[in-house]
Amino acid sequence: MKILLTGIAGFIGFHIAGRLLERGDEVVGIDNINDYYDVDLKLGRLSELGITPAIADKSTRYTNLHFVKMDMEDRDGLKELLEAERFDCVIHLAAQAGVRYSLTNPHSYISSNVEGFLSLLEAVRHAPTPVEHLVYASSSSVYGLETEQPFREDMAADQPVSLYAATKRSNELMAHSYAHLYGLPITGLRFFTVYGSWYRPDMALYRFADAMTAGKPIQIYNYGKMERDFTYVDDIVEGIIRVLDRPATGTPPYRVYNIGNGAPVPLMELVKALEEEMGITAEKEMLPMQPGDVTSTWADCTALQRDTGYRPDTPVRDGVKQFVEWYNRYHR
Repeated sequence: MKILLTGIAGFIGFHIAGRLLERGDEVVGIDNINDYYDVDLKLGRLSELGITPAIADKSTRYTNLHFVKMDMEDRDGLKELLEAERFDCVIHLAAQAGVRYSLTNPHSYISSNVEGFLSLLEAVRHAPTPVEHLVYASSSSVYGLETEQPFREDMAADQPVSLYAATKRSNELMAHSYAHLYGLPITGLRFFTVYGSWYRPDMALYRFADAMTAGKPIQIYNYGKMERDFTYVDDIVEGIIRVLDRPATGTPPYRVYNIGNGAPVPLMELVKALEEEMGITAEKEMLPMQPGDVTSTWADCTALQRDTGYRPDTPVRDGVKQFVEWYNRYHR
């Protein structure tokens, strides 16, 4: 298939690009390579795919890969791209990420996550040839203050506790309206705490590893009384592929799936696994709960398994081991 992949320089985008290329799909990847976190890490991911900053789209490791530097808010640019390339499917992963960052930079979330998504929906709607399937990234954060667990897709998800979560829930509602109005087959994926190689440095596991390497204390919020449904990135990629190949049907042709490991892990268990893999005992600074955060997440993946025959299952200790192996190689 010919696939448009937004956010190709991002953590998950990089991994899904590699998988698509390996199976023979043609990929056009777009990214604005912003400086929300270390740009060198993003460029390193692109380099792994054969895209270097100097040559950009002129030379790639794969003959079926093309890179375009573009903002999601560029309505005309997206429209022209979909008119010129005529994609079979679209995977939309580009977004302004980070819960805490949304507290201090709210406007960037509206422009990227809401206006950018609208630009894409409009470009897909007006594409000269129909896009068979649009798959986009949502987040487990949409469940917000929901107390019943595990989280199911049929829950209201109407009590977000951060602007980031609110923008992701907005994406879901926008996608539903476009599926209803224009018959666009659209699937949303609620990712649960993804981690792994080429990880984002603003996430807890990476921050812990950096602090431990530097001999500094790690900051643990809510005094360690937290748990997350940690999901290894390879499992997320497999879930995306399974869903991508099964376009949404029905009236409207719209659906949402959780993608998580289905087993919440206490934060301190993650810390212990990291200490053992790194061979370092972390000094711990116990802190109160942060605004916009939640104490626990847990995915019910029954629908994903029912419709695709797949559910994530990488144990957190195995995933942490693979992260540390990559971390040591990258920083060496």
